Amino acid sequence: MKKIAFLASILVASPAIANDFYYAEYASPDAEYTAPNASSSAPIARDNYIGLRLHKNERISYAFDVRNGAGTTLKNDNVGFGAFVGNRLTDFLKIEFETIYTGLDDAKRDLDLNFDIWANMVNVYMFKTYGGAVEPYAGIGLGFSTIWSDISGWGFDANNTTFDFSYSLMAGVSFALNDRVDLNLGFKYIKYGDADHKTSAGTFATTDIDATEFYLGAAYKFGLK
Repeated sequence: MKKIAFLASILVASPAIANDFYYAEYASPDAEYTAPNASSSAPIARDNYIGLRLHKNERISYAFDVRNGAGTTLKNDNVGFGAFVGNRLTDFLKIEFETIYTGLDDAKRDLDLNFDIWANMVNVYMFKTYGGAVEPYAGIGLGFSTIWSDISGWGFDANNTTFDFSYSLMAGVSFALNDRVDLNLGFKYIKYGDADHKTSAGTFATTDIDATEFYLGAAYKFGLK
């Protein structure tokens, strides 16, 4: 409970601290930051950003199905890691490229499944800024995942690599800790794709992979001349 109360106090205090910093820093005529639509003679706006995210997968699902046969689903809580780079296109729209890694090593009903997943997504967000410090947002991501699978059991004993389409839906809030650093809290549903499997006897199977994730991230904002 102490950890939850401590986290809640940070979330409540962060917008106020960031908002005070915003007015103290940006209200001055000598402030370095300018809005995205400022004239070319003004200082460069910090509309570009890079960052890292930690993903907590809540029951990531691996649905293994043998064609014309049996099936089973493994659900596992694990973590994933991501990195991203993006740009604020307007006062309400931004775009970013994100790369994510996650995986699974588990067994169920005499079936051993081992997966490594590398997803590369282009994300588009719509957001609204309040007080220069708080930005709720919603977004969609499209891309491709490379899925390395190692299946053993039920007549399968093979490694395989699949390249498949991925998509995601996101919602969250960004907090401006200062004029350079944002803290990002969000929720995401992501469909990583379907992995294909085949035995030497010609038996086919697929594993459908999707997840509901919570994530915490930090972004560093900078300008380009």
